[in-house]
Amino acid sequence: MATAADYNMSAGYSPNGIVVPPWLNKGDNAWQMIAATLVGLQSMPGLVILYGSIVKKKWAVNSAFMALYAFAAVWLCWVTWGYNMSFGHQLLPFWGKARPALGQKFLLMQAVLPESTHFFKDGTTETVWINPNYPMATMVYFQCVFAAITLILLAGSLLGRMNIRAWMIFVPLWLTFSYTIGAFSLWGGGFLFQWGVMDYSGGYVIHLSSGIAGFTAAYWVGPRSTKDRERFPPNNVLLMLAGAGILWMGWAGFNGGDPYAANLDSSIAVLNTNICAATSLLVWTSLDVIFFKKPSVIGAVQGMITGLVCITPGAGLVQGWAAIVMGILSGSIPWFTMMVVHKRSKLLQRVDDTLGVFHTHAVAGFLGGVTTGLFAEPTLCSMFVPVTNSRGAFYGGSGGMQLLKQVVGALFIVGWNVVVTSIICLVVRLIVPLRMPEEELVIGDDAVHGEEAYALWGDGEKYDSSKHGWYSDNETNQPRNRAPSGVTQDV
Repeated sequence: MATAADYNMSAGYSPNGIVVPPWLNKGDNAWQMIAATLVGLQSMPGLVILYGSIVKKKWAVNSAFMALYAFAAVWLCWVTWGYNMSFGHQLLPFWGKARPALGQKFLLMQAVLPESTHFFKDGTTETVWINPNYPMATMVYFQCVFAAITLILLAGSLLGRMNIRAWMIFVPLWLTFSYTIGAFSLWGGGFLFQWGVMDYSGGYVIHLSSGIAGFTAAYWVGPRSTKDRERFPPNNVLLMLAGAGILWMGWAGFNGGDPYAANLDSSIAVLNTNICAATSLLVWTSLDVIFFKKPSVIGAVQGMITGLVCITPGAGLVQGWAAIVMGILSGSIPWFTMMVVHKRSKLLQRVDDTLGVFHTHAVAGFLGGVTTGLFAEPTLCSMFVPVTNSRGAFYGGSGGMQLLKQVVGALFIVGWNVVVTSIICLVVRLIVPLRMPEEELVIGDDAVHGEEAYALWGDGEKYDSSKHGWYSDNETNQPRNRAPSGVTQDV
């Protein structure tokens, strides 16, 4: 019989080689790495571009850099201790044991979430542990980009005034003491996972937590300058749309990757994601037209985001019609809280949440969790949820209890993030000020980074030929009608 060697087959394609162990499914592995990369692209460059363009010009560099720094810092923390605190062996019912995810032996073994075995009340196994057909290296990569985007979303509440040094300390602390708790509790086999709370792809772990933590941190950091709060126009609306587009398309990996396989449920999740996002965008835009007489591009982006956030807890658990209903709700309820409730609430007015992350992520994430508790379809639940016979309240049976579980799970995430984020801010404040000094708030990027987003003359500067002209100092006496080097001048 011919062997791989007879055909000069690469070891990467040899079915019996150590590079391709029997448990490896190349299709699942490829999809999981693509999904992880799509989520990574949502942050880098998606949210870097969106943040850098949706803010006032003088904060473009600082806003983009906060996202860039968080993405890089999370990577190192994640592989050093964060992954196993979120998905490793249990230390406490809500926390895993810290250990590195760097060794070859660990990274090349088949992926497994060791605490995800689900038991009946009598102690017998109900659902075996999660054991995807690809290596731990792929799982570590996939989960890391989710952790990174959570910190970047949180940053949206703090743009335009947080001390960059304080942010550099805040990121690893919040990842360690907040994100890992939610991830282990709901995904890694912790007490909410065992109880059967549904969070398909991060409505609670990522969006509710980032929205609540961002709002809490914004309270402790303090507001932007009065001038910035009164007028904060985006510096580039078209570039903002480019970032938003990357965010939307990247959500295919965000929700499509969470079944940990390229299976039927993954397809449902991707389709529902787009249905809900489109519906929400259209509803938000319609409300803008009805009440403000003009369709707002920024409003459309906000509606897109609330739709994507709302479907996330139940993307692979609800039917298409339910995704439309969730889109209608996510395009209207967060719109109402942002446009009406916010203006009437003293607390919301007092806290300067720069990009309204509380509304677009906390409100929409909570809404998505509750509607998942209503509309989770039994057959789809059996494909993903470890608790047998799970269903939403709309389908009767144990559905009413599921709705209660969703509310309790949300309250835990809210309470934990308010307390822990407050403690972290108070600790950081002992080391460096949370807010920039007034002189930096007045100037912006040039004072903070020594850099500006756009090298254009006319932003309040006086024309200086040595600074803005074509010529260097030793050419100042040359004829001014000479064409720049490399440019042909018409005679």
